[in-house]
Amino acid sequence: MNRAIYTRQYYLDKIKGFYKSDLIKVITGIRRCGKSCFLISVMNDLEANGILPKDIININLDKRGYRGVKTPSELEKVIDEKILDDDFKYIFIDEIQNVHGFEEVVNAFREEGNCSIFITGSNSYLLSGELATKLTGRYVEVEMFPLNFHEFIEMKRFLNKDISENRMQEFAEYIRFGGFPKTLEFDSSEDKNMYVENVIKQIFEKDIKKHRRIRNKSVFEKVMNYLINNFGATTSLNNLLEYFHKEEKIPIRVETLNSYIQILENAKILYKCPRFDVKSKRSLRGEQKYYLADLSIYFSRNVDARINYGPVLENILYTYLKAKNYQVSVGRIGKLECDFIARKNADYQYLQVAMTIMDEKTEEREYKPFKYIRDNYPKYLFSMDSLIQKRDGILHKNIVNFMADNQELQL
Repeated sequence: MNRAIYTRQYYLDKIKGFYKSDLIKVITGIRRCGKSCFLISVMNDLEANGILPKDIININLDKRGYRGVKTPSELEKVIDEKILDDDFKYIFIDEIQNVHGFEEVVNAFREEGNCSIFITGSNSYLLSGELATKLTGRYVEVEMFPLNFHEFIEMKRFLNKDISENRMQEFAEYIRFGGFPKTLEFDSSEDKNMYVENVIKQIFEKDIKKHRRIRNKSVFEKVMNYLINNFGATTSLNNLLEYFHKEEKIPIRVETLNSYIQILENAKILYKCPRFDVKSKRSLRGEQKYYLADLSIYFSRNVDARINYGPVLENILYTYLKAKNYQVSVGRIGKLECDFIARKNADYQYLQVAMTIMDEKTEEREYKPFKYIRDNYPKYLFSMDSLIQKRDGILHKNIVNFMADNQELQL
């Protein structure tokens, strides 16, 4: 294998412990976030650690020679033809959603116990829905996101692209064009835009619009556009219903609305960020926020490219933390709100996010929720300010440097 590709080391480290496990390794994530290349990086790592090429079976069902493989029997035959001896095998199957009923095949090979199976595919509804039912307890899911800001810079370096010494300039590019890896191969803004628009079109055409639960595509489009254009805003099903009934004059039912939102979540376009009560340490029903897998989803669909830094910075920090395996919620402290509560195991971190706190009123507003949190877990204030404050034991961080340096929250 040994194809030269940018290695996303965090995800590689995350999956290494499962290399020889009989659990099926399922790589999920939004279309074009880098899943196929990640499989190649795993194969490269296996070879670098002494696994012979003959023991690595690579099947991409979107490539020539495999595009006609549509049934479980055809998939099983292809795999069998590549197994030439009784040595332990590592089986990689990309775009597995092309085979309806693939679960029975991968489970049959898993049951034999002489192989390790890695699968990925663009249809996340199939992977996170049917797979969970048919292979309960027999797989582990590794969810990938588009490049975070650290990976964005590192991949530009890997591609020998010019990198500005001014991190703010790089950050502005990252916000505007997002983290779909292939975007970095293009130099002009026009080419980047065209590529991102094509990716988004593929997601909508291949992962969403053909979905059997979408009966009224025009209504679905309105729901989708509203949620994309209002990412980071507090909302609820009741608020959305009221908006569509009164403003759009669309008599959509709550079950339909909920179904459409679920489709967007399953396609990994939207991520729901629920509310969490700091006092009771319990999740709350009702209002929540939705964030995008990548900001280019918004900017590719909007002519007005002005940046509203409030939700933009929240979105970037949200996906950064999610990719690092944090559970992320919006915090409620009485009548106040804490932008995020990040949880890993039994540890909590409280986070506020602002473009700047140089204005005195903004500073007081951002610090205020922390006063009502009585425990001693770390409290963070993220902003784009170059001057860092020291106040009340709260960790003030420059959000650009924090992510560029691939930093972690304190535990």
